[in-house]
Amino acid sequence: MSYEKEELFDEQTTGSIADHVREILRLLGEDPEREGLLKTPTRVAKSLQFLTQGYAQSGTEQIQCAMFDEKYRQMVLVKDIELYSMCEHHLLPFIGKCHVAYIPDGKITGLSKIARVVETYARRLQVQERMTVEIRDCIQNALRPLGVAVVIEAMHTCMSIRGVQKSNAITTTSAFSGVFLSSARTRNEFLNLIK
Repeated sequence: MSYEKEELFDEQTTGSIADHVREILRLLGEDPEREGLLKTPTRVAKSLQFLTQGYAQSGTEQIQCAMFDEKYRQMVLVKDIELYSMCEHHLLPFIGKCHVAYIPDGKITGLSKIARVVETYARRLQVQERMTVEIRDCIQNALRPLGVAVVIEAMHTCMSIRGVQKSNAITTTSAFSGVFLSSARTRNEFLNLIK
């Protein structure tokens, strides 16, 4: 089974992107008609559409389709959520993990929905700082919990394979709301749990 969901790809859009990729190959000095590159423009077009499918998704809808009444008022933590995103400055991937916690106030959501929210925002052209805040805000606005905490740790290939070429550099960003902002004890509990 292919990793690509073909229904994501509008044939006309795929063709248009492929035409541009073909031209990029020419501008780089390649022959897009040679055997090894014949299907590359279409493959790249489908790959780009897959990697940016988050534009067609709603994090809020992901959460709201699985919300449940629950009196639980302790921390819910989903950690080490893999993420793969694309730097909007260089169109190169950044890869890492996301840790998300919230403290319910009468409503919970399915645990997989937290990972789906991360995926929704990661599958867009991004900067890590904005994505961290978008994930926090989405969960805060959809669930109205007592607070949300998000930490992302990622390696950016725009730093490791080009430019400064520092392959071991990891970028960490965080965003907090509610009790994670007002209570150092709660915030520290979260930070200790994700170590």
